[in-house]
Amino acid sequence: MATQIKPAPAIPRISAKNYISSDFAKAENEQLWGKVWQVACREEEIPNVGDFITYNVARESIVVARGRTGIVAYHNVCPHRGRRLADGCGRASQFRCKYHGWTFNLEGKNVAVQDEKDWQGGLDDERLDLWPVRVDTWGGFVWINMQEEGETLAEYLETIPEYLDPFEFDKLSYRWKVELRLPVNWKVALEAFMEGYHVAATHPQLLPVQGNDYTVSAVQGKHSHFGYWQDPTPLGTPSPRLKMEANPDSRPGVLEFFRQMEEDLNAIFTDRDYHAAKKIMDILPADADAMTVFGTAVELGRQAANEDGAGYPEKLDYEALGRAGADWHIFPNCVTLPWFDGALFYRARPDHVEPDNPDKCTFEIWSLKRFAPGTAPKVETRIITDPASESVCLILDQDIANMTEVQAGMKSSKFEYARPNPVQELEVVNFHQVLERYVLGQSRG
Repeated sequence: MATQIKPAPAIPRISAKNYISSDFAKAENEQLWGKVWQVACREEEIPNVGDFITYNVARESIVVARGRTGIVAYHNVCPHRGRRLADGCGRASQFRCKYHGWTFNLEGKNVAVQDEKDWQGGLDDERLDLWPVRVDTWGGFVWINMQEEGETLAEYLETIPEYLDPFEFDKLSYRWKVELRLPVNWKVALEAFMEGYHVAATHPQLLPVQGNDYTVSAVQGKHSHFGYWQDPTPLGTPSPRLKMEANPDSRPGVLEFFRQMEEDLNAIFTDRDYHAAKKIMDILPADADAMTVFGTAVELGRQAANEDGAGYPEKLDYEALGRAGADWHIFPNCVTLPWFDGALFYRARPDHVEPDNPDKCTFEIWSLKRFAPGTAPKVETRIITDPASESVCLILDQDIANMTEVQAGMKSSKFEYARPNPVQELEVVNFHQVLERYVLGQSRG
């Protein structure tokens, strides 16, 4: 009997055009950004009536403001001659067009037209108010959707609240935030943080204390996540791929892990976690097993958070933490890496000056932390226009260094499509399948 040969499994492919084609970028601008829920800002950025922030994405500009009855949003364009009304962020009792003085209250209602009599009643049937944008909140974030009707934010988020509500994002505040102007496609920037497959090659210094760096990813509708669900080994111990024996004293490795997270990343975990972890050297014996050492360090961080008034998530236990995984892609343009009392958050957008240029984007990195009420610092956005000469931090610098080389490399005549890992890079695969349904009206494998 002839031996039956099983066909090789189909591997996922992502066309290079998704990243480098101006036509694809234009299609995104026309078919994507106006039809999805997306994060505009944090609620903490507009705490008082009159506070506003502008959110620019592709060709659109949206004003989000704290109105007298809640948060409102509207298209940032004067209906008279098209001038944008607001820029950046600030506080205002009303918005007055700097071109001809047409004025709108915080809810977007027109309250003054200069020399309105000149129209001799011709404006009576015209729309003079600003065009509203749907707005909602979740996790301490303000979300907007430019479609007048459609699925609610709760429907759009699908299973995300089930997994991430225990982290209590709404009780976090900015620790720091950075905005980078990058010469790469917005997806190239975001995808650098949508898989753990890159860690061994991009961040080799992490491996001696990373534990098992092998990840598994899963799809959750439009969204997806990955975790260290297959044969996890404790953080603070060497990655199995190093084939090195673990130090019988696990304490230095665990402490080094927290040091790297604090000094080389300054996000996800907090400074409070690192300082609390230092106590393990005094209160635990050298022969304590690695799981006990790491668990003790976490418990010390919990105690420190409660002692300084920041508190700790009440419903977030190790089971919920493990189920959520380490990293979430929230379609289309956000990624978060959450922890008990902190989180790292990324947001990527096309360049708002040249929105159809596939080689430019705005990329933001936010470090969030639980603070005691009233103690969160006032944080200004640090803007970096030349990441080659200005550092964010060691770990993120390593990620950013890949981006320009990826954008340039994909323009090679020999590179037709990417071949993502079907186990560890499923976030990236699902991202493009969902994206293509919006942009091309189809799903490709």
